Amino acid sequence: MTAPGGSTGSPTERRESWPLWEVFVRASRGLSHVHAGSLHAPDAEMALRNARDLYTRRGEGTSVWVVPADAITTSDPDAKGAFFESPAGKNYRHAVYYTASEGVPHL
Repeated sequence: MTAPGGSTGSPTERRESWPLWEVFVRASRGLSHVHAGSLHAPDAEMALRNARDLYTRRGEGTSVWVVPADAITTSDPDAKGAFFESPAGKNYRHAVYYTASEGVPHL
């Protein structure tokens, strides 16, 4: 079966061949964007429109970002210990390294 535009396969097969987009929504000004979910769309404009319809139905968003999932690089959750632990000899990066000065009431 050939669909309009010359693509073949069922609508579900065509949709699944669309790129995956990650959706981030900001609830109100001053807050950070938060990952809301994922969706498939043929291009950025359609991904943005679909994200708006899916993730801000009740008017809870002020800003929506869509990012191609293959453009995101992540750390490996299984290697979190080695990835996030402080390098040896760099304890000064953490507040526990410092001691409070005596006689300074605001610390």
